[in-house]
Amino acid sequence: MAERLRTVVADDHYLVREGTRQLLESSGDVLVVGAVGTADELLDATSRLRPDVVLTDIRMPGGSWRPGFEGIDAAHRIRAAHPGVGVVVLSQFSDALYAFELFRGGTEGFAYLLKDRVGDLEELLGAIQAVASGGSVIDPKVVEGLLARRAVRADPGAPALTPREQDVLREMARGKSNGGIARAVSLSVSAVEKNVNSIFLKLGLENSPDTHRRVAAVLAYLGAPPGGSSP
Repeated sequence: MAERLRTVVADDHYLVREGTRQLLESSGDVLVVGAVGTADELLDATSRLRPDVVLTDIRMPGGSWRPGFEGIDAAHRIRAAHPGVGVVVLSQFSDALYAFELFRGGTEGFAYLLKDRVGDLEELLGAIQAVASGGSVIDPKVVEGLLARRAVRADPGAPALTPREQDVLREMARGKSNGGIARAVSLSVSAVEKNVNSIFLKLGLENSPDTHRRVAAVLAYLGAPPGGSSP
């Protein structure tokens, strides 16, 4: 039996915190070694308990943190002090600017999920397992919004992604391997590989088998408006 992933949960709402703890431990894959309510307590718990993964809400009012960005700021401090700890940030904000703020220094070991994913145990566990191994995940709903925004402002002469390629791109943003994408979208692995190659060719990006680099490439494209100016 594989060793359970040691996890610290941070949320300022007690019921949400305890509900998340129970949900994760019910999977048998996660051991919640700490549950805290503030960003300061999260930093302390991470230093003392040395978890594999931290799962934190984006907002935890109080203290001297940037209002509304407490979880993101804590994530950056944790990764700086403990590079081996993966961080999943749960957010109620589908605006991609928050995701870009999390990933601004690099994507490895970070995940940005919308808070309604807490009820989807498979999705949540997938993100926890991904960041524990150095991968990255961005919520597919955020990707959908970015794709829509990109489509509106895109150069009419630029090659458009097909609906199937967009499906593959969303699964790539979840941090999945080609095999995982194949199962999710009901394609063969070879068909997924062709779609991935086509996506990167159209986007002018280098292909990579590393999930965090693939997510970084996706974000680099989706977040950069035509002409290369910032979003």
